[in-house]
Amino acid sequence: MAGAGGRSLGQRFGWLWAAYAVSAFGTWLAFDAFSLIAVVVLHAGATEVALLSASGLAVGAALAVPLGAWVEFRPKRPALIAADLIRCAALLTVPVAFVWGGLGLGQLLLVSVVVAAADITFNAATGAYLKSLLPPRDLLVANGRFEATMWTATALGPPLGGAAVGVFGPMATVLANAVSFLLSALGIRAIDGKEAQQKPAEPSSGSRVGGLRAGDLKAGWRHLLTHPTLRPLFLNTVMVNSLIMAQAPLLAVLMLGHLGFAPWQYGLAFAVPCLGGLLGSRTARPLAARFGRHRVLLVAGALRVCWPVGLGFVGPGTSGLVLVMAVEFGLITSSAVFAPVLATHRLDRTPADRVTRTLSAWAVTAKTTTAAMTALWGLLASVTGPRTAITLAGVLLLATPLLLPRHEHARRSDALE
Repeated sequence: MAGAGGRSLGQRFGWLWAAYAVSAFGTWLAFDAFSLIAVVVLHAGATEVALLSASGLAVGAALAVPLGAWVEFRPKRPALIAADLIRCAALLTVPVAFVWGGLGLGQLLLVSVVVAAADITFNAATGAYLKSLLPPRDLLVANGRFEATMWTATALGPPLGGAAVGVFGPMATVLANAVSFLLSALGIRAIDGKEAQQKPAEPSSGSRVGGLRAGDLKAGWRHLLTHPTLRPLFLNTVMVNSLIMAQAPLLAVLMLGHLGFAPWQYGLAFAVPCLGGLLGSRTARPLAARFGRHRVLLVAGALRVCWPVGLGFVGPGTSGLVLVMAVEFGLITSSAVFAPVLATHRLDRTPADRVTRTLSAWAVTAKTTTAAMTALWGLLASVTGPRTAITLAGVLLLATPLLLPRHEHARRSDALE
């Protein structure tokens, strides 16, 4: 299947890409669906909604720790199918309970935990499977296509999901998301060919729990924290993403509450800039080929954090809406250049028998840090107001390029990208 850049990566990648696309569109179609259901159907308050979001993310991340280690030395394709089917089954319980009048916040929390754990496991296994599926020279092309697909889904999904909820009710997008995971599982099942199974590289020592050595649960973090270039990229990305996400709910309060923007204006302010994601993902490979992967990571990594401080100056009316769009466009474009190059660099620098655990460790750390930072910034906003808290996050982001790696030993694989 050919895509951006015109290079065909083969039928097996085509099925994987199709599966990723359908599940990504389903996920973004159902963006914030649980919060909407909690408010509209269960009449939950702001504290309960915040607890639902943060707890589901944090507990799901904790559950993903042993799952990442368990999947590492097993075939990835069955694990991907299982994660899709688990997400599908968990989500289907929500409309079923709603129809029978038994839906509650406890069930939404449980489902969000299961889905979050399956999300992390699926994404980590996808990275390992992709590395086994393609030669190193094609990884940046593949990651660029995933990035472009994600930003397309981000731009189209929430507006279409809002329309679907308006026409069909609050359960429509949850049901559509469940179906998307079923279709994703069918797409992955269609991938033919035998998959090589990794064997542990570490010596067989230490206690075992469920067939896993205790050290297996730490190998991903150990690789990230001891690798000279992955460690700064890991710390930088976790801090940047958590500070950006900490701004998001406060910006919603500022725009929808204090500044009086309509919900459709708020949605438009974030949908239009996603076009920058398509632009960035398409230019990532040419930029890496011309300037080198390391330089692109440094420049794009620094550029992406120059924008969010502008959100502290958003005012009412058209000028405020245009400012948000401009800030988000710059942020998303820079991030879309950075992300596929980072994903490729991370795969290239990680041994094949440690990819799933490394990606799981990365995702678990990112999600738990984001949950903690979001809660902390919520408390800060209650004292200082949302505008001040948003501005402080933007100022702190300006310091994060100091964490980026300054030096990188060149490898021949970089030139092949």
